[in-house]
Amino acid sequence: MSHAVSGMAASIRNTTESETFDLAGQAPQTIENTIRDAFSDPFDLETMIRITFIVGAGKLGRQKYDESAAKVVTSTLRECDFEEDRGASAVMECAGSFKLQHDTGKNLKTVVVFPKVNASNNQLGKDMAKMSLGAALIPEGSHEYKLAYSSINVFEKNIASTCPSWSQKKGCAKAIEGIVDIVKGLDTKLMQGTPLSEAEDELYNSVSLKSLEEKLTLVRDLMHKHVEDGRVTVEERRSLLDQVDERIQSLKEEIAEAEKEGKKKRVENLAIAKGKAEERKTKLEKTGTSPPHPLKHESDIAKLRREMLPLLAIEEGAKGRLLTLKESQSVARKDEIVIEIEALEESSRGWFETDEGFQARVQASRSAWESQRKQQKSKMSNKPKAPAGGAYKSVATTATKWSTPASRKPVAAKPAAKASGGGVFSAMMMDSDSD
Repeated sequence: MSHAVSGMAASIRNTTESETFDLAGQAPQTIENTIRDAFSDPFDLETMIRITFIVGAGKLGRQKYDESAAKVVTSTLRECDFEEDRGASAVMECAGSFKLQHDTGKNLKTVVVFPKVNASNNQLGKDMAKMSLGAALIPEGSHEYKLAYSSINVFEKNIASTCPSWSQKKGCAKAIEGIVDIVKGLDTKLMQGTPLSEAEDELYNSVSLKSLEEKLTLVRDLMHKHVEDGRVTVEERRSLLDQVDERIQSLKEEIAEAEKEGKKKRVENLAIAKGKAEERKTKLEKTGTSPPHPLKHESDIAKLRREMLPLLAIEEGAKGRLLTLKESQSVARKDEIVIEIEALEESSRGWFETDEGFQARVQASRSAWESQRKQQKSKMSNKPKAPAGGAYKSVATTATKWSTPASRKPVAAKPAAKASGGGVFSAMMMDSDSD
């Protein structure tokens, strides 16, 4: 460990068996510090364990937990290079992963963590280390790996869907630049007469600089088209304007320096560059903006929200009285839906998407739903009220409409669609976005 830890973090690090830790009454900053201290470094374990954090509860215990507890835990784990894996289990192959769960029996929300393990402490880690010597250059299965090893045709077909926003394409461009630096570094080693490792040699012979430069040019052209077409968000345009302002200020300082040194030609060239930058700023200020693109699982989230509507109606209609047993069971489903929605939101995170950009998309989705819900409530309030004796029946009838798929009418099967080409390559590019 880089520094001593105490409290819950110390208890977590000292455990050698699967344990459960309750985060009731913990403030967000305390939770973040605990998770960071506990999971920044690998554990010394011979076998995998599962560490479960209780981050929420049903209606009776909800007030004990900070509403952002689950999000703080998962975001901090990501900063520690953990990945979400909804199918993870207590095996060494799942080291460095986590998953969200809902214990319906106890009505508790949990985050289950499978800690990283020192490779030197287990035979599997030793074997993997031998097989993947040098493989950390570009981890297999990562976004960067897919960018590096895909053909230019596959890359061109998939980049628009995997990185739909300007910001994501910017992140993609930076990733490709990083791969270019790696390949150039290998080239330098060879020029100096330094032999490459097996993994380095495989990368050097499989990924060409020409291919990477073509991909980089393509991404930059697409970024430019985003701006030309006004397909940037307000935040993205602000970022672009900040970059131009910095460029203009830098050119002003260079011009002043060149004038002091009496370099007339350089002053002229810098003045031309400054003029172009100012033109770009003016153009950007006139460029239109567009809302954040929808979440990947927006349609599934909408279905769950519609299922939750009658449950909210039951909860709101019962104010001032105790819920019946049937009503309590129905309302319990609402807590499950909330967790399912949060999981779908999180799995909608795109390639190279910043936390700010992702949260903007999530908030846009939630705001649109709240607006739609308010409109529906307004329409309902304008309808004639049902007799007092039929008020509860109206709620119950509505609830039956939002049933499970088993109650839907069967739909005639459609003829199977013909398989399209490039399925294997598309899967290669899209694999990390799958559920």
